[in-house]
Amino acid sequence: QVQLVESGGGLVQPGGSLRLSCDASGFRLESSAILWFRQAPGKEREGVSCISNRGDIYYNGFVKGRFTISRDNAKATVYLQMNSLKPEDTAAYYCAASTSQPHCAYIRYGDKYQFSDTVDSWGQGTQVTVSS
Repeated sequence: QVQLVESGGGLVQPGGSLRLSCDASGFRLESSAILWFRQAPGKEREGVSCISNRGDIYYNGFVKGRFTISRDNAKATVYLQMNSLKPEDTAAYYCAASTSQPHCAYIRYGDKYQFSDTVDSWGQGTQVTVSS
């Protein structure tokens, strides 16, 4: 049974940091692309980052060097290190796994990436709130 479980969200002040984790089970992490999406209240879901099965990494433009995605295959975990957080980063963050598209499917418009949300599995999400 494929399962993704996020953790690490919480309340942080502007400028602070959080590290989100996505624990995967039921499939081979190294055979899949893992994506992070987020959705703020009243807004559409947007892709944040993607790491492919080969380790290729992509970030949406609004990340601008603040976030880092990484993968530990031995622990079957993908991380999203988020630094210099801003109030506009407040959202529910979801990880997703794509075995059918392991190379990170996206459409690029300049520095904006529209990652495909046609994925095989979703996590339940973890809330990130950036506020003073």
